[in-house]
Order: sequence, then C-alpha cells, then structure tokens
Amino acid sequence: MGKIRHFSSKAIFLDRDGTIIEDRGTLGSPSQVVFFNETFTALRQVVNDYLIFIITNQQCIAEGAVSRQQVDRVNRHVCCILENEGIPIKEIYVCPHKKEDMCGCRKPQPYYLHKASQDYQIDLSSSFVIGDHPSDTLCAANAGAQGIYVLTGHGEKHRSDLASETLVVPGIDDAIANILKQ
Repeated sequence: MGKIRHFSSKAIFLDRDGTIIEDRGTLGSPSQVVFFNETFTALRQVVNDYLIFIITNQQCIAEGAVSRQQVDRVNRHVCCILENEGIPIKEIYVCPHKKEDMCGCRKPQPYYLHKASQDYQIDLSSSFVIGDHPSDTLCAANAGAQGIYVLTGHGEKHRSDLASETLVVPGIDDAIANILKQ
C-alpha cells in the first residue's frame, strides 16, 4: 500500500531580479546586488507562516556572460543577507537555459514549484509566486498557485502582456500585504 503524503506547508516563490533586488542586468558579483528597501520589512511579515524560495531564470549562464559559479556566489550572498535579516530562504532554484532551449525548468514551467511541493510537502493551492515578468504569474497558474505581479524591475515593460485577471501591485511590500489579507 502506498504512503499518503499530506501537503500542509504554504510557500512564497520569489523571482530574484526586479522583485526583491534591483534588476541591474547580468550579475556576476555579490557587490552588484542592491535590495529594494522594502524587501526586508515585507518578507519578515511572512516568515512564520510561509516557506520562502527563490526561482530565477539565468539565461546569462547559457549565453556565457557569467559562469554558474558566479551566479551561485550571487545567490549565496542574497540568501546570506536575507538570513541575516531574519528571512530564511529554503532553497534557490536556477534555470541556466535560454528560452530557445525549451527546457522543462524555465518559468513559466512549474518544474521547480512541483519539486518544492514534493520535497517540502507544500500545498501549492495555498502558495504564491511573486515576480516582475508574465512568466512568473504563468508559472503560478501552471502549478495551481496564485501569482502576484510587481511593477518593479521589468514589471511596467511587460504589464500589457498579462492576463486580465492578474493581480498587479507596485512592489514586494504590496504583494505581501495582499497575501496577508487572505
């Protein structure tokens, strides 16, 4: 007889560039990371109720602009800063492929949401994806999670590409405020 798995944890999946840190192009060094001022106060409000993950498409690796090791150093720095601010990141998932590669792990594919759901017993229907690109909210929809689109980063640029029912907010603090209302 198979083991029944109970999915009881809730999660917030964050895009990295343009959502919690400024989008400054290709980041090859931790010294290039600049957090939005509201990132820390916003995320501290949910650490007791949600597991927090980062999912980032980094096609710059496939293009040869930076190495996987450079991206990993930047990600470790982001995690370290967040953890020092009382915001533990459960895991960072990185898709290193170009859009043209048609891989299964690049947002809007829900690969990493499903992986996290299995690994951490996450109820995706009670979870959120926050990002500044339509692929973030599509990823949420593809996994049965709720998407929240922020206008920081590339948000304004791609706003017209969103589905009409997409929740759009100015930034991470408003995204978290909406989550807390639910």
